[in-house]
Amino acid sequence: MNIGRILPTEAAAILNVSPQFVRVAMQQGKLPIGTAVQMSSIWTYHISEKLLADYSGKNIEKEIERIRGGVENDEK
Repeated sequence: MNIGRILPTEAAAILNVSPQFVRVAMQQGKLPIGTAVQMSSIWTYHISEKLLADYSGKNIEKEIERIRGGVENDEK
């Protein structure tokens, strides 16, 4: 499975915290799972699969598959 981009809401579900906690903690540099960058008034987030796995101790690929509703449809 190609995970692709991990959203703050998905990271929150994996860590059992609120999405707002993930956003604010990343903005403050207190949650070492990726990078939060402010672009004018909008924040963008890059969440690293490896850093999230190291921090949570969980298999991120399996967690993302569970959150996103199982196996993705590869048929086009």
